[in-house]
Amino acid sequence: MRCIFVTRDRFPSSMYKKLEEVGRVEVYPYGESPWSTRGVPKEVLKDVARRCDALVVFIGDVVDREVLDAAERLKIVSTVSVGVDHIDVEYAKRRGVAVAHTPYVLVDAVADLAVGLLIAVARKIALGDRLIREGRASPVWGSLMGVDLKGKRAGIVGLGNIGVAVARRLLAFGVEVVYWSRRRKPEVEFALGIKYVDLDELLATSDFVVVALALTPETERFFDQKKFGRLKRGAFFINVGRGRLVDTEALLEALEDGRLAGAALDVFDVEPLPPGHKLARMDNVVLTPHIGSAAVETRERMAELAAENVVAFFKSGRPLYAV
Repeated sequence: MRCIFVTRDRFPSSMYKKLEEVGRVEVYPYGESPWSTRGVPKEVLKDVARRCDALVVFIGDVVDREVLDAAERLKIVSTVSVGVDHIDVEYAKRRGVAVAHTPYVLVDAVADLAVGLLIAVARKIALGDRLIREGRASPVWGSLMGVDLKGKRAGIVGLGNIGVAVARRLLAFGVEVVYWSRRRKPEVEFALGIKYVDLDELLATSDFVVVALALTPETERFFDQKKFGRLKRGAFFINVGRGRLVDTEALLEALEDGRLAGAALDVFDVEPLPPGHKLARMDNVVLTPHIGSAAVETRERMAELAAENVVAFFKSGRPLYAV
C-alpha cells in the first residue's frame, strides 16, 4: 500500500480522510498549530523521501536537494500553500517528483488583508490602538491624522489573481488603480477599467504601492535601493507577496529618510521577524505575522486541495494544480 506522509497532525480532519482514498496516511507528531511555519526536521523529510510515495508539507518544511536526493519512492510533494519557495521545484522535476500547490482558494483572503493593511497604515489605525493601550493617546486625541483613499492612485506590482482581487477592492474605495506585471493583461484592463504603466511611472506616481509578485530567482530583492529611490515621496508601501522580494535595508532607509510615509508588511525576508527588529520600533509601519491566507475557511480549503492534488495524481497521473 502507498505511504502518504503529512508533516502536521492538526490539519482539518477532511484532509486525512481524503488522503486515505489512495494510501496509508502517516502523520508527524507536530504538536502545535498546523499553520506554524516552523519546519519539521530535515532528517524526518529525508527518511520520508526514502520510504513514502507522497509528502504533504507546509511553508517551513524545506524540500531541497538533500531531501530529494534521498527520494527512492517519493513521487509527489503537495504543499498547502500557493508559494513554493520552500521546495526546489526544478530539481524535483529532474528527479521525477511532481510538485503541487494550492492556488486560487486563498486569493480573496490575501486580497482582504492587503486592503486592510493599506487602510491600517494610511489611517494610522494600528498606531492609534497602540497609543491608547499604552496610555499615550491624549496628545493626539482627535488629531491623529491619516490620509484619504478616495482620489489616490494605487500601483499594483504583480497582477496575478491576488493583484486582480486587490484592484477590485480598491476601485470600490474610489482609488485609481494602475499596474505593472511581467505580462500585460488587456482583458483585465478592459473588465476593471485599470491601466497598465511601466514600472518607473508606477513608482513615481503611485500614492500606494501594493506588492503581489511571485518570488522567483529573477524577483528576489526586486525592490532594492534603486527602486525605492524612484518612489513618489510620501507614498505607502504594502507587501503581501514574499519577504525576499524586498531589500529590507533599502526599505528601512526609505522609511527613515521620509521617501515613504509608511509601510504595511505581512511578509519578511527572515521569518519570524526577530524580536526588537527596527521595523517593529517604527510608528509608521504596520506588521502582521504572515497571515495573508489565515482565515479559517480558506485554510481548510487549502488543506483539502492539497489532499485532492495527491488523490488526483495517483488516480490520473497528474495533480489538479501542478507547479
